[in-house]
This record gives sequence, C-alpha cells and structure tokens, in this order.
Amino acid sequence: MSQPVIIKSNKYGLHLILDRNLPFDELLDAVAGKFRESDKFFKDAKVAVSFEGRNLTQQEETMLIDTITGNTSLEILCVIDNDPKQEEHIRKQIELYQMSIQSPYLESGAHFYRGTLRSGQAIESEAGIVVVGDVNPGASVSANGSIVILGTVKGNVYAGLGGDESAFVVALDMDPIQIRIGSILAKSPDKPLRRRRRRRSAKETASPVPQIAFAKDGMICIEPLSKELLNDI
Repeated sequence: MSQPVIIKSNKYGLHLILDRNLPFDELLDAVAGKFRESDKFFKDAKVAVSFEGRNLTQQEETMLIDTITGNTSLEILCVIDNDPKQEEHIRKQIELYQMSIQSPYLESGAHFYRGTLRSGQAIESEAGIVVVGDVNPGASVSANGSIVILGTVKGNVYAGLGGDESAFVVALDMDPIQIRIGSILAKSPDKPLRRRRRRRSAKETASPVPQIAFAKDGMICIEPLSKELLNDI
C-alpha cells in the first residue's frame, strides 16, 4: 500500500483504508497527519466512519476515533461496518440527527449517548438527549427536554419531565412499551397511540420510517418525521 491511510468520502460519512502491515502507533501518527492536512475541508461536519484494510480491536478503534477528533473539527456520530447494505440505514441516522439539532430543545445543553440500552439500564438528562443506539425492552430514557433515538425504541421513553408538553420523541423505529410527554402517559397495548397511517411501497415497508411522538389534545400522537412537522411543533 503506497499510503498508510487513504480517506474516501461519501454523502453520509468517511471511509478509511488502512495499511495492514504498518505498526499501529505509526498508523496513528499517519492518521493524525492526514486529518490535520484535511481539516479545512471538513468544516465541523458530523459523519459516520468506517474502516477497511485491517482487523481492529475495540481499543484500537477507539484510539483511531480519538486521533481523528483530536486533529479535526469533525464530530463522529457512529462507526459502521464497511457494508453497502447499511447505506440506507446510515442515511436515515444522519438525516434524523440533522433534523433533530434544529430543535431548540437540543441546541443548548443536550446530552449525547452512544450505545444500546439493555434491560435494567436507564439514562436521564436535565436537558434534551440524543441516543445513538437502541432502547431495548426494560430500558428507559428520560429527559426534561426532547429525546432523539437513532435506533429502535422498544423500552420506555419520558420527555418533558418537568411538565413541558411541547417536548417530543423521535426515533428511527418507534415501538415503545411506555411513552410519556409532560404529564401525558401512554402504554402499549393498554392505551394505543394515535398513529397517522399512510400507504407505503414494499421497499418502504422493509425499512422503518423515522417517526416523531408529540402531545396533542391530551393524547400522544405518532407520525412520520418531516422537517415541516418538526418545525410546526
């Protein structure tokens, strides 16, 4: 390999091709230098990253991420496998995050959590919160502001804990056991959520549509996420 690291970009992130034979400490130096040289092209971008060329341990992956963020203004949203089949899922993750940060609930003091929440785990934020991962049954996410889940919600989500019924919850795949916004509580299947149905093609049905839950007329409604709807809430 003529270069120790090659950076390729696509619409939603960066793909790094790494020299498989270079000692890892030398590879880190090469990555640091490469990203310092390229920093002016990134301009505070928020991206997904994938790696190719060598098998990385979790520690090595973390060190690479720290090296990249320490030498650029990039914010890495997630690390993905080099699998073309994941492109549509990653597109939804990035677009959902980009829409979510337009909300005033998530512009100031929002927390950011990366990882899947499993049964018995709970996180809470005094502001809004963005979770990159799934919320499994038995897990919960609570926030005084709004909640954004870049994954599947099958556990409990509580937004607007201080009584703010203008808060909302967005997720790539919305199927919570229990959801609360302000003082309004809904459970599944005891108290069904009001959903706006729309006809979808077979292609759309195979991939969950990002959705938003919000309070309206004393009920919790769930609808497909759009910029227009997010701006109206």
